[in-house]
This record gives sequence, structure tokens and C-alpha cells, in this order.
Amino acid sequence: MSPVDGSVLWVVVDADYELHPYTSAYLASLRAQEDASVNTERTYAGRIALYLSYCVDHGFDWAAPSMRKLAGFLHWLVDEPLPAKGPRAPVKPRYRSKGTANAIAGTAFRFLRYCALLDESPVSAELAAKLYEPKELRHAPPGYDRGEDGQFSTVDVKTIKFKIVVPGYEYLTDDEIRQLLDCATHARDRLLVAILAVTGMRIGEALGLRREDMHLLASSKVLGCDVAGPHVHVRRRQNANGALAKTRKSRWIPVGEDIGGLYADYQWERDRVLEAADCDIVFVNLFAAPFGQPMKYPSTYELFQRLAKKAGFAARPHMFRHSAITRWRREGRPDHVIMDLAGHVSRQSMDQYTHASDQEKRDAVNQVAALGKSL
Repeated sequence: MSPVDGSVLWVVVDADYELHPYTSAYLASLRAQEDASVNTERTYAGRIALYLSYCVDHGFDWAAPSMRKLAGFLHWLVDEPLPAKGPRAPVKPRYRSKGTANAIAGTAFRFLRYCALLDESPVSAELAAKLYEPKELRHAPPGYDRGEDGQFSTVDVKTIKFKIVVPGYEYLTDDEIRQLLDCATHARDRLLVAILAVTGMRIGEALGLRREDMHLLASSKVLGCDVAGPHVHVRRRQNANGALAKTRKSRWIPVGEDIGGLYADYQWERDRVLEAADCDIVFVNLFAAPFGQPMKYPSTYELFQRLAKKAGFAARPHMFRHSAITRWRREGRPDHVIMDLAGHVSRQSMDQYTHASDQEKRDAVNQVAALGKSL
């Protein structure tokens, strides 16, 4: 963590605590990207460290692995039990899924390909060329631009990977969201559920909200804001709890008057915890130590696990984002409006957030059946 501005930087060191220069360069290139998140940097640092450690333990040069060695790494990822989370050994060993192994190996491949582009790099261009192969994009997502001459019709895919079935993305119906609100016993938790459901913001963005971002009156001109109506600002900044908005571009999202009411209820609940008085973060710990400190993702994840157990169905923070974007698309909102609300930089990013409801699928089948009867 920087002593100057508090920003978090991730590095990889060897057994002698010496920086790995090529990993540092790669992680620095990630930070330079427009929509890079500190969470992405943390994840990639851990994956590359895992690859480098595997190379040391198995006695080969990380910069010059054979394709057989890389295949061995991929299979080791699923065969090797995961370390215990606590001091006690797990009753049943835990293993990585093939999808997780593909993601880790993919990060290692991107790292090697990046290193091959550097001057005086130990990674050869020949190795970098073997890591990926071109593949014809037969079924492009809706709105995908293949280019005037079809130059974007092929994509690079990893030459070594597990074949897996990609699971569908889950979302919550309006009725399920209402059930979760009913299951929340604290005003803070009801506000968090409502904020995620109404705004579609990422959980990192919600946990990074500050009280100065909550403009919940009809007019915010007294706060120096010309946006009319109640709304919430999403800004990328460093926060004590590690929460970070994914995109650097700030945005505001309109909300209803009900959010203002829920926020008022939460303020009354929060004011009873004296330790929270000096914290500017909206969502803080009120019911467990450290009191008054910003909520972090692990405790928030446990909160949604408890709500899901009470409600009787799966409910994770990111599912609210899928629900909001799906709702906006069903309502016929223009793509550029949805992109602005969601903080997306491309239309392709929205495709995974489109979900067909049971009724929509039923209506489509009935329409085809009616057409068949008329022939």
C-alpha cells in the first residue's frame, strides 16, 4: 500500500523476497488499462505466483516451458487439493474446478505472451505463438462488429484448456428480490439489497459508496450538484475496505424515493453505534467487530448467504446486477442508456446480462405453435 495516497499495488516476490521484475511489469500494464480493477490485479498476481511456484517445484524455467509442461500445470491445478482455509484440515479435500484451472492457466498464458513482447525477454516469440491459435467465430454475440472486411471474425483461443460446459448466468426475479427484502432484519441490509436491485451497481461499487454520494432529495443544488431528482453517484476512489469501482469514469444513477426512506431508517440504526460517527463510508459494521468500520466483501458475502438460506434460493450480490440490466432491456431502454447506468464500455458487455423469463419463452413457443396451426 502506498504511504502517499493509500493506493494498493500487488507484486510477486521469490523465496528471498526479491521482486519478480517481469511480473511487476505485467501487473503495471494492467493498472494502466482504463477499466482495470485492483481486484483483477490481485487475482492475476496470485495466479502468476502459483504458476511461478509450480515451475520452481517441478524444476523447469518459467520462461521456456514446453507445451507438455504447460499441460501438466493445467492438470495439476485440478488434481492438487486446495490448502485448508483455517488451522484445521478439511474433512473432505477441496479441489479446483476445470473452469478455474482454465482461468489460472489463461492468466499464465497472457503473462508469457506479454513477456515475449518485451525487449531482451527470456520468453521467445515462438513459445508465445504456440499458446494461442486462431478460431473462426461462427456464432458472434448480437451486435458484434466483424469489421468491414471480416477482420474480426477470428479470435485467439488457448491451445491447452479443458473443455467445459459454460454455466448460465443467474438472476433474481422481482418477487425473489421482494422476498430477500422481507428476510433482511436490519435497516442496513434492506438498504444494501435495495441499492443493488435498483441501481444494478457492482458490489464493490456499493461497498465503496460514501455519504457524500447519496443525493436523495428532489434537488441537490445545495450540495453543488445539478442532477435533478434523487440519485446516487458512483466514483472510483481508494477505500479503506478495498472496495473499488471497476471503471474510472464516474456516473450517477437515479433512484426512487423509497431509497431515501430506507436510507433514513438506516441512519437511525447507524447512529446508535458511536464508532460509526466518523466513518464516511455508507455501509459499515454495526453488529460485529470492528464496529463502525467499512464493510468488506467477505462479511457481505456471508450476509447474502444468510439471506439466501432464509429465502430458500440462491442470492449473490452480482445476481442483482443481472436482474437490473435484464429489467432495463425488457423495458426497451436504449443500449446507450443501459451502458451508462451499468458502467459498461461496450455493448458486448451487456449480452451476458440478458435473460429470458419463463413467460417470454412460453410466449415465443405459443406464437410458433399458433403459426403452425394457421398453415
